Amino acid sequence: MSTTLPRLTSPAPPHRYRRTRVGPWRRGLVLAALALLLGLLLVGHTWIPNRNGHLGSLVETFLPWYGLVVPVLLVGALCRRSATAAVAVLVPALVWLSLFGGLLVDKAGPGSQLTVVSHNVGAGNPDPAHTARVLAASGADLVALEELTPQATATYEATLAGTYRYHVVRGTVGMWSRLPLSDDGPPGQMDPSRAMRATVTTDHGRLAVYVVHLWSVRVSPGEGFSAGGRDAGADALGAALAADPAERVLVLGDLNGTLNDRAFAGLTAQLRSAQAVAGHGFGFSWPATFPVARIDQILVRGVQPTRSWTLPATGSDHLPVAAGIRW
Repeated sequence: MSTTLPRLTSPAPPHRYRRTRVGPWRRGLVLAALALLLGLLLVGHTWIPNRNGHLGSLVETFLPWYGLVVPVLLVGALCRRSATAAVAVLVPALVWLSLFGGLLVDKAGPGSQLTVVSHNVGAGNPDPAHTARVLAASGADLVALEELTPQATATYEATLAGTYRYHVVRGTVGMWSRLPLSDDGPPGQMDPSRAMRATVTTDHGRLAVYVVHLWSVRVSPGEGFSAGGRDAGADALGAALAADPAERVLVLGDLNGTLNDRAFAGLTAQLRSAQAVAGHGFGFSWPATFPVARIDQILVRGVQPTRSWTLPATGSDHLPVAAGIRW
């Protein structure tokens, strides 16, 4: 009797799935889309609506900082080894350079005939005498101050008297000058406690100088970017400048906004920024501890800026801004 043993068979090998390789042009599509959206934001920021919460103005206030997203996207593209994402990152990079690349070049030149300084000295400044000494040592011919309090004004008047023979104070703004100065009163329909116009007599002719402190803005969850008061002040200033017959004009002050903000289109259409014409970098002035925006401005009409810079911190929450000009 014979016994047939069952035939032993080896189990069938498991089915092996072959991994499909994705090429460099098909990887990183999400990164590429984000890069294109960033480029669209930079080139089309004026399309962002401003009716509800002044969202457009809020984006434009910090517009240069969106450039920091570009290297982040580029690192992501390299990590993913995505050619598509790398090419897409070029779009926001080129747009950012076209908007702000010119500010990175040092445009300062020699030959200033007049040096001006503008400084929001801060209502809560603990040592206005120190601030005044720093400003007097700057060598400026004209010094415009904003956010003066009645108590601090007396300190500035006493400390600056030895350097500046002439001065005018109106409300919370004032001007100190080495050159003869006449008070022309509040400009146009602007708040008389936050704006003034004066005429400075120089060896090269008369110069109209505005000192302005526009209303502050706030960001809150309920109201968004509350800039209504500031925008109304900017419109009033623009109207006053349009009606001003003076050939040579300076506007010095804390505008509580950057010139990228559409709210200042009426000003930038009539004047040039000293920082944009003769500065080096963005010239951020606020907050003093870590400046992220240039809200303190020196604007000109009929004169040529030759240099623009910021001074060291003085105890205020703003940095002083300075410029040299010539006829």
